[in-house]
Amino acid sequence: MLDRNRILKDPEAAARAFRARQTEIDLEGLLDLDGRWFEANREWERLRERRNALSSEIGKKKRAGEPTEELYAEVLRINEAIEASDTLRRELDRQREERWLLLPNIPDASVPVGQDENENVEIRRVGTPPSFSFAPRPHWEVGAGLGILDFDRAARMSGARFSILLGAGARLERALISFMLDCHTGPREGESAYRELSVPYMVLPESLLATGQLPKFREELFHMPADDLFLIPTAEVPVTNYYRGEILDEADLPVKFSAYTACFRREAGAAGKDTRGLIRQHQFDKVELVWLSTPESSMENLERLTRDATTILERLGLPYRVISLCTGDLGFSSAKTYDVEVWLPSQGRYREISSCSNFMDFQARRAQIRYRRTADRKVQLVHTLNGSALAVGRTLAAILENFQTEDGSVLVPEALHPYMGGLTRISPERASPHP
Repeated sequence: MLDRNRILKDPEAAARAFRARQTEIDLEGLLDLDGRWFEANREWERLRERRNALSSEIGKKKRAGEPTEELYAEVLRINEAIEASDTLRRELDRQREERWLLLPNIPDASVPVGQDENENVEIRRVGTPPSFSFAPRPHWEVGAGLGILDFDRAARMSGARFSILLGAGARLERALISFMLDCHTGPREGESAYRELSVPYMVLPESLLATGQLPKFREELFHMPADDLFLIPTAEVPVTNYYRGEILDEADLPVKFSAYTACFRREAGAAGKDTRGLIRQHQFDKVELVWLSTPESSMENLERLTRDATTILERLGLPYRVISLCTGDLGFSSAKTYDVEVWLPSQGRYREISSCSNFMDFQARRAQIRYRRTADRKVQLVHTLNGSALAVGRTLAAILENFQTEDGSVLVPEALHPYMGGLTRISPERASPHP
């Protein structure tokens, strides 16, 4: 949520920021609604003050033996007016809160201005895409040929956009998860390691409201109405909410968490997009990084977080690039985002495998995550950051494509050898009906 005082102080600057995001916001209507609520609230308080004054006057008259019937009648009239005024102010408050929650974050000044993904800015490329003496196959064909990836039986069980990994495929997925977590939580040169969390996969609406998925992206979520619980779309939600409503000490910052979870997304509006393969699934695995930072350090920490995400790709030997999202392609809650894209030979292009964002105080204001400054003991909001390091299914897809061989087998990246029980090459295998 945005700082209301910031918007009220300079609504034109806010309007320019929303236009840069290519977002239509009726800011004038929102400010008018805010003004109406303010007036209704002031009238409600005025009526209550009048009732209190009358009650005091009635007490004095009763002690003096004077009649109080007219005063009692006025109190009854004021009570009715208070009830009507309270109903109005509550309704106006509901409407304005709803609209404030739909305001996106304001882009940082360093974000490139642009209309859409075509105006994102490439920051760097690392690694050279492999060359093949044959036409590289898409990962779903590679996986099916190896007998380690099954979409047909997954669809029979659960419908479209699900998959099953078998044998060495399941082992590779597990290896990637362990490798990523070990990289982030193990010894690190010059800075602290991430602290690993194991978190619930179901959360209350308040948790999704805090991180910005609600109310804006409700249609993207899997909801269980009987319990009013949602399956998490990303570990960002439970991990960021770990300190919701709490005050930390500045000495404890930055907080750095890493968590592996399954993630669940309805992919509403994704009809026709990535209908084959592991790129866009209803259920997928991800290792997430979350930072809580002081405001002064958050942009520097975004660079560090992005570096941690890309380190995984470098150790796996996967070519990638980093791009800075322009204002028109920025996510709802983000003030600045770097997308990390991995090379997929079958598509001849880079595809997103991680999104590293600085939300500044946008999520912290919703979640009321604050810290007490050492110098003056004042309490203020932290800045939150997060990034995937990495999306496991997409990493697996990139390995199948970049390390495929002409005979249909796949070389296992050297960094994963200790996690694969000595397996250095995945060769075709056949799933037995009686394992």
